[in-house]
Amino acid sequence: MQSSEPSYSERVIVLAPTSRDAEVTHRLLGAAGIEDVVASGFRQAEALIREGAGALMVTDVTLADPGFGALKHALDTQPAWSNLPVLAMCRQGLQSPAHGGDLFNLTVLDRPTSARAMVSAVMTALRGRRWQYQIRDQIESLLQAERPLRQADQRKDEFLATLAHELRNPLAPIRTGLQLLVRMPPEAARMKHVTDMMERQLNQLLHLIDDLLEVSRISTGKLVLQRGPLDLRQVVDSALEACAPLIARGGHQVDVDMPDEPLEVDGDPTRLSQSLSNLINNAAKYTPDGGHIAITLGRCGHEAVLSVADSGVGLPADMITRVFDMFAQVNRSLERAQGGLGIGLALVKSLVSLHGGDVTAASAGAGKGSVFTIRLPLLQREGRGPTEAEAGGAPVVAPRALRILVVDDNEDAADALGMLLALGGHEVRIEHTGAAGLSAADDLLPEAVFCDIGMPGMDGHEFATRLRQDPRFAGTLLVAVTGWGSQEDRRRSRAAGFDVHLTKPAGSDAVEALLAGL
Repeated sequence: MQSSEPSYSERVIVLAPTSRDAEVTHRLLGAAGIEDVVASGFRQAEALIREGAGALMVTDVTLADPGFGALKHALDTQPAWSNLPVLAMCRQGLQSPAHGGDLFNLTVLDRPTSARAMVSAVMTALRGRRWQYQIRDQIESLLQAERPLRQADQRKDEFLATLAHELRNPLAPIRTGLQLLVRMPPEAARMKHVTDMMERQLNQLLHLIDDLLEVSRISTGKLVLQRGPLDLRQVVDSALEACAPLIARGGHQVDVDMPDEPLEVDGDPTRLSQSLSNLINNAAKYTPDGGHIAITLGRCGHEAVLSVADSGVGLPADMITRVFDMFAQVNRSLERAQGGLGIGLALVKSLVSLHGGDVTAASAGAGKGSVFTIRLPLLQREGRGPTEAEAGGAPVVAPRALRILVVDDNEDAADALGMLLALGGHEVRIEHTGAAGLSAADDLLPEAVFCDIGMPGMDGHEFATRLRQDPRFAGTLLVAVTGWGSQEDRRRSRAAGFDVHLTKPAGSDAVEALLAGL
């Protein structure tokens, strides 16, 4: 069995036609301090070469033997860096050997030759072999350095694709809302519904951009903390206020445990509130609706300890140490529709580190929740996503009113598209889960379905596959609406049964053109 460790062997394998020739060669090499091993035949010589060797010594008789072909195969299939030196003792130079002419690293010695000439030739061959080992090690070092670069490049590509997707998400309903405001009659109640939706999505967009800017400032050393005495209880209150809408949307129960006395640190209130908000937002996003979130603030020695625990999806064991890496995402599947750029936790780690603290993650495993803990040195006085539906534009008018089903877990996006279609005179039904969408399809028998891809539970691909299994919907126009727009994404949509794959934000012209063909 070949060792996985690299070989640095300088032993010379001697393959002689007679035992006397082998013994003489062995004695001469030993006298010069050169390690050698006498092979009993071609198979043993081949095995020794694969284990590791510095050079191979043969004679013209050996080269002419038909059995040398197997040994030649071992020489021809060496790694790219390796070119084992072969020294051949020949009576008639290269005119004699049958296989020697096509060896790549062959040194021919006259036979008979002096011991001095033979030893000199072997030592020269071994010096060349050492160079080969150095080249091999340099190649391996370069490959070792290249692997993290390739991984970083892959994470960058994934990040850019995710960034494009996440920026499209809020842009779609904002665009739809603007064009609805232009077309809608001035009814105050409906106007407020649209403007509230636009404000929520605009805030989401600004949050994404702020995170990107923060990462840039930290990585370039341009972020300056505005530090001062800060009671961490104020940080908790501020973060909870910022996260209240997301917590309310998920219907989560939040328990807060804080001491009665102040716990002061030398901190930047904005940055620490931002860090805690990221942790609470993650807990709210990755905990099923109606879950539990616990926020605890306490003291441990000279440190303040601030933890956020949830009853959510948990962390796989292999992610515990990598969850704070830039662009890392615990679950890239479409199971979680909230999205994210994979920079939030990296930002938390950087901001907490700038305060002289650290942040850790813990989880009992998938489905068993997570705990994120921030530790900060106490002030010593004495020392002083969502996925959007397709959208945007004038009311979608078709030659006749159609029955249309919209399926999207994001209520803002679904409502925006639904209102746009309704203004075009269509009968529209809106559902927010794949299962509810299938039930609605059975009741409505829609002529067109606009379905989000990234929904929790039953995603858009499964919805389309199951819908197509019903013969009643064989001719239904099925449109995928998503921020993911690569060729692979489109291929998956087609394979699931979608007729059309639209990326966001798309104008109403595209939707109108699709419906006009029905």
